[in-house]
Amino acid sequence: MVGNIKGDLVDGESYIDVLSPRLSEAPARVAFDIRKRALDVMASTALLILFAPTLLIAALLVKLESPGPALFRQTRGGLNGARFQILKLRTMRCLEDGQDLTQAQRNDQRVTRVGRFLRATSIDELPQLLNVLRGDMSLVGPRPHAAAHDEYYGSRIPEYYARYQARPGLTGLAQVKGLRGGTETVEAMRRRVEADIDYIQTWSILKDAKIVLLTIPSLLLTENAY
Repeated sequence: MVGNIKGDLVDGESYIDVLSPRLSEAPARVAFDIRKRALDVMASTALLILFAPTLLIAALLVKLESPGPALFRQTRGGLNGARFQILKLRTMRCLEDGQDLTQAQRNDQRVTRVGRFLRATSIDELPQLLNVLRGDMSLVGPRPHAAAHDEYYGSRIPEYYARYQARPGLTGLAQVKGLRGGTETVEAMRRRVEADIDYIQTWSILKDAKIVLLTIPSLLLTENAY
């Protein structure tokens, strides 16, 4: 299975070498461009300052509504498959991680009332600005999925792990195309992966700027955030 390929790698090899040799030049442009990293640091710092009151109020509401931490941490796959802990405001009554995960569904009973609003407005994603600041993520890139979902879809979509050629993003091309929410079928995830690979192959600073600008109306118009 592709999901178990990590154990088959030899010294010097990466997921990119094994799974996507035709895209081997992309990481030098996307993942290691100093302009992109500089913009990530400056923008995430400014946005954290700007949204600090919103984050504090949202965290307080999460704590008041249900027991548990305000922040939710979950293992995700990052650049070259490196694992990191993504940060989100907790929107559910459970804190799922590991191999047994159930994607959020429409009218999911695990989602709290406050959590439903946070998810619909994507306010729950704002703590990921800290992930961007420390280099786990970028403002723009393929959205990171839970480790268990990486293994599941990686074994069913041949080019799935090509997404690892870029740092995962707070937003991305797939999101502005309306490919958000649950992926009930492999085909739904395949369309998302195609958008991610398109982003990696055609990346530029201007494209990042365009995606950031398109993110706001896509958040307001989408019906897939739940």
